[in-house]
Amino acid sequence: MASQSKFSFNTLFMIFAMVAAVAVLTWIIPGGEYQRHEVDGKTLVIANSFTRVDSQPQGLMALLTAPLKGFMEAAKIIAFCFIIGGIFTIIQNTGAITAGVNWMAWFFSHKPQMQKFFIPATMILFSVAGTTFGMCEETMLFVPLFMMLAISLGYDSLVGTAIPFLGAAAGFAGAVINPFTLGIAQEIAQLPPLSGWPYRLFVWFLSTFFMTWFVMRYAKKVKANPKISLVYEIDRKRGLELDKNHATQARMERRHISVLLAFLLALVWLVVGVIRYGWGITEMSGLFLGLGLAAGIVGRLSVNEITEGFKAGAKDMMGVALIIACARAILVIANDGKILDVLLFHLGGLISHLPAVVAAQTMFVTQGIINFFVHSGSGQAALTMPIMSPLADVIGITRQTAVLAFVFGEGWINPVLPTSGVTMGVLGLAGIPWEKWARWMLPIQIFFFILALLLLIPPVIFHWQ
Repeated sequence: MASQSKFSFNTLFMIFAMVAAVAVLTWIIPGGEYQRHEVDGKTLVIANSFTRVDSQPQGLMALLTAPLKGFMEAAKIIAFCFIIGGIFTIIQNTGAITAGVNWMAWFFSHKPQMQKFFIPATMILFSVAGTTFGMCEETMLFVPLFMMLAISLGYDSLVGTAIPFLGAAAGFAGAVINPFTLGIAQEIAQLPPLSGWPYRLFVWFLSTFFMTWFVMRYAKKVKANPKISLVYEIDRKRGLELDKNHATQARMERRHISVLLAFLLALVWLVVGVIRYGWGITEMSGLFLGLGLAAGIVGRLSVNEITEGFKAGAKDMMGVALIIACARAILVIANDGKILDVLLFHLGGLISHLPAVVAAQTMFVTQGIINFFVHSGSGQAALTMPIMSPLADVIGITRQTAVLAFVFGEGWINPVLPTSGVTMGVLGLAGIPWEKWARWMLPIQIFFFILALLLLIPPVIFHWQ
């Protein structure tokens, strides 16, 4: 993997500036907090329990220690990144990825009538994963692979990154049975599991269709003229050409096929583990670590090649780890400064005085603002739904609508947030500066923002249950 030093420096500076800005706010905004209690292992906010507390301004020492606290709080996802970087390098060193990518590139270049199905088919697949078992962090494993494949087919690293990441994000935002967002939110709102699924299925279709169309439209332009790519120079500097033409079929050795089969088997077991056994990021990390060891063995690498490859790949993730730690530091400062609950309290008060349709739409905007600080879907549900559910009763909208506003605010906004550890981790793996990604994503983000506002109108009008 290419070094990400320039990317990391720019992004680290930007994220740390945000941490400093939030620290300044703790000197301005009066303190406040909600009471919380434990229910089935989840920490829930007690509605109507907000009280004013003494301000806790965060000074210079708090600012300087926040990234370390953020590193410790985000230790699992950071460790996950190290493992992903390490095992991908091991798999890459077996030659299986290069051979597989070359074969697929040869296949599509010799069957141009099939190439048009490549992006929609793969993005739909990732969207299904996002809407069913909540694929999110897992997309990191696919980014380097699809980035190489997309470039070999004449696209760029933006397209390769978008296929798994935005595909899963489209499904995540159009959650139909996602247990990590929809499931927990409906449980807290005391709604039947998976209730309201027909309308959610319609939302998922729209989300997947428009996200795929956005990526395909850009990919078509890059295919016709590679120099219009926003990352053209970046891809060239790391030795990748956008218009590479594979004229001959690459040879797939038996060991390459064995490695790729081990990879596919691990993905199947990942789905089983998440859906049936409720695996979290710790179990996923263990699975991928086992995959790396197995790939090294069947790929005929020596013990030294396996260990050195893992260390090299993990080393490349150090910049990504620091970015994630600083992103988490924003939440650390906001919590320690007692201003996050204040924000939630005032936004809830604003919503309660609005007309029903506008209130539902404001719920969505509120969830997006909270999502800037809290990126765990289950964590955001536990924080906001105990307040939003009874608030929905007060303003005359259904709790089902409040859950939908939460899913929209937690899903469609995530892929562009610079404070999201997963977003910055994905971009770190791809070597794409956040500012270029945000510029590219701006049109579709505006579109989905408007779409979310429109999709919240029918549930209010028809009192959707």
